[in-house]
Amino acid sequence: MSKDPLPIERIAAADEAAILALNNEHAAELSWLEPEQLSFLLKEAFYTRRIGALEAFIMCFDQDALYDSPNFLWFRERYPRFVYVDRVVVAAEARGRGHARCLYVDLFEQARRAGHTMVTCEVNADPPNPVSDAFHAALGFAEVGDAVIHGGEKSVRYYARSIAGRSSAAAPLAMKTS
Repeated sequence: MSKDPLPIERIAAADEAAILALNNEHAAELSWLEPEQLSFLLKEAFYTRRIGALEAFIMCFDQDALYDSPNFLWFRERYPRFVYVDRVVVAAEARGRGHARCLYVDLFEQARRAGHTMVTCEVNADPPNPVSDAFHAALGFAEVGDAVIHGGEKSVRYYARSIAGRSSAAAPLAMKTS
């Protein structure tokens, strides 16, 4: 007998300590956060959700966020309107249950309802992350650029996915011309 799926719920202030701990367990892939940084980011975020007590979480920003991540700024310089996936984390014991996919599908619907037509993200190129590359490709993301960041310590690939209409395939994306 299969278990019912766990609910996807908004991140609340009471979740912050657990979110911080899970985030910082994955600081090598993401970035280390101090409690006050996390509180600020959660207030700025367009979309934050968790699954279960905290089997997984996602944090995303739209183009208007006060956020200085070089990856977020790369998209802001090129696209007039977008939702940027800053971090998605699945706890080790919850991997393989489809949580990341469920969070993305919910994000696509919420972003579409808010009038957005594009969701963006970055994936590490060096150190490489082939699992994430394959995951994003399967969701219809297409590579739109790359960069070397943090003084040459990391290189990333930038991805975008159209969420206009019902198509799951990535559509051509309009970049800023000015």
